[in-house]
Amino acid sequence: MDERQLRELLEDVRTGGLSRRTFVTTMIGLGLTAPLAARMLTAAGVADAQPRGDPFAPTRRGGGGQLKVLWWQAPTLLNPHFANGTKDEDASRIFYEPLAGFDPDGNVVPILAAEVPTVQNGGLAKDLTWVRWRLKKGVTWHDGRPFTADDVVFNWEYVADPDTAAWTSGSYREISRIDKLDSHTVKVSFNAPQPFWSDAFCGNRGMIIPRHVFGPYKGAKSREAPANLKPVGTGPYRFVDFKPGDVVRAELDPAYHVPNRPFFDALEMKGGGDAASAARAALQTGEYDYAWNMQVEDDILRRLEQAGKGRVNIWATGNPEHIQCNSTDPWKEVDGERSSIKTTHALLSDPAVRQALNLLVDRAAVQEQIYGRQGQTTANFLNAPSRFSSRATRWEFSLERANQILDAAGWRRAADGVRVKDGKRLTMVYQTSINAPRQKTQQIVKQAAAKAGIDLELKSVVASVFFSSDPANADTYPHFYADLQMYNTTMTAPDPQYFMNQFTSWEIASKANKWQGRNITRWRNEEYDRAYRAADSELDPVKRAALFVKMNDLVIQNVVVIPVLWRNGVSASSVRLKGMDLSGWDSTFWRLAFWHKTS
Repeated sequence: MDERQLRELLEDVRTGGLSRRTFVTTMIGLGLTAPLAARMLTAAGVADAQPRGDPFAPTRRGGGGQLKVLWWQAPTLLNPHFANGTKDEDASRIFYEPLAGFDPDGNVVPILAAEVPTVQNGGLAKDLTWVRWRLKKGVTWHDGRPFTADDVVFNWEYVADPDTAAWTSGSYREISRIDKLDSHTVKVSFNAPQPFWSDAFCGNRGMIIPRHVFGPYKGAKSREAPANLKPVGTGPYRFVDFKPGDVVRAELDPAYHVPNRPFFDALEMKGGGDAASAARAALQTGEYDYAWNMQVEDDILRRLEQAGKGRVNIWATGNPEHIQCNSTDPWKEVDGERSSIKTTHALLSDPAVRQALNLLVDRAAVQEQIYGRQGQTTANFLNAPSRFSSRATRWEFSLERANQILDAAGWRRAADGVRVKDGKRLTMVYQTSINAPRQKTQQIVKQAAAKAGIDLELKSVVASVFFSSDPANADTYPHFYADLQMYNTTMTAPDPQYFMNQFTSWEIASKANKWQGRNITRWRNEEYDRAYRAADSELDPVKRAALFVKMNDLVIQNVVVIPVLWRNGVSASSVRLKGMDLSGWDSTFWRLAFWHKTS
């Protein structure tokens, strides 16, 4: 990095386009120490800069023209409680807001709340059995109706109703009651002490929908609400148009509750295409101001940056690119449902097969040849924050050991080289969404597996289908109608409580819950469930961290999933776009009201 590039980074921190934490992380990646990076910020006059947010401080709302953003996985609906993947969550966040969000450092930042509850201000019980939220006054829904405590109470009732089949239900399960103390104050009581008390109503799972709009559609009628496609929120932009699988259009809300915000007059979120074309549109041609999730080979991104119109944004996350092993039989139908919990996988039920597959994923090759600075190799599913990362796991790539394990388990090679045991051939379907890095990863794994006598049939599903929220579409990843599948799971909070419930027995995705359950592998383990329940109410942070480490180790030791890469957040944007303050613990749009362009 030369002096000019360093000065540009420092200027980005000063103007709010880059967080101080991201700057320090970048410098560490270049070989500097954190104290030295901090001293650089001090020397530049930004170490003690204004509070997180946007120091641009425009003197009036609007005037910024249109903000054009590109998501190559197109959103399919705009109800945050039915979001199927990041693209639906982000699209919903244009219109809806939570009580609080999570900044890049994992801090709770008030949005619809007037303040962050603490023990000191009387908002949080010392034993963490309740939290009192004071709501911001003067906030209105996009139709002009006031936002009040009734809306917060309703959201809990809406999500807690099992017939609603909300994917966010896990964040609200431990709430025993909510009392409306006055028009703008609620007290949330829990069944047990909640170390992660800021799960419900915060971040991506905390977006508040209006009672007066969704009230008639709670429960079994939840999918019939017109507002699932035509949102009425409190966010900086209000709804104009939505074509599922294509485009979302919004306009500035003149009554938005933050003074002089938002900067842009209109927003267009275009969906579809692929990551490579999205990268070109933001970095090379400048057609779009921002492009999401640059799952493109790193050498391509570096070449595109040379055009000088855009930059690649990289920030820390807890997101693992991983391969899932199906615990159920995707080829047998029971009561009109494949991958039913009533079945067992014919091949992957053998631990030797899973262990061999774990040894056949060349993580180093994937990182070096494909992702580069976009991620790092890992043996863990749970990688961040660091106190929750297991030190007991190791990953290994070994064809020799994989063959030895399969030999010892009685899998013998047939004439064509594919292993056979008890009349069953070691042939499996390995699916993922369509984009070049994932197809290249599939090829790396397939070639290694073939040398061990495992025949992998590769299946690639268009991203708009694979990540669709359509419960009738058999090719979505929650259905998991394949033996193996690969994608990236987003850790949308700085605490693993919600993230790790995707392996609990009560979160199994099924026809009964419209495939909204978060346990996609359908794995069940009593020891895991006990550890999760214990962590759910453990107040000692050291003991709680140890329980999550244990959960990770159970998942890894049983080869429920095979981690491929611990991915960074990676996007592309115009060099003029500022104020994003991208966070690995919340939506891309968590600070959307503060995005702006410099001249």
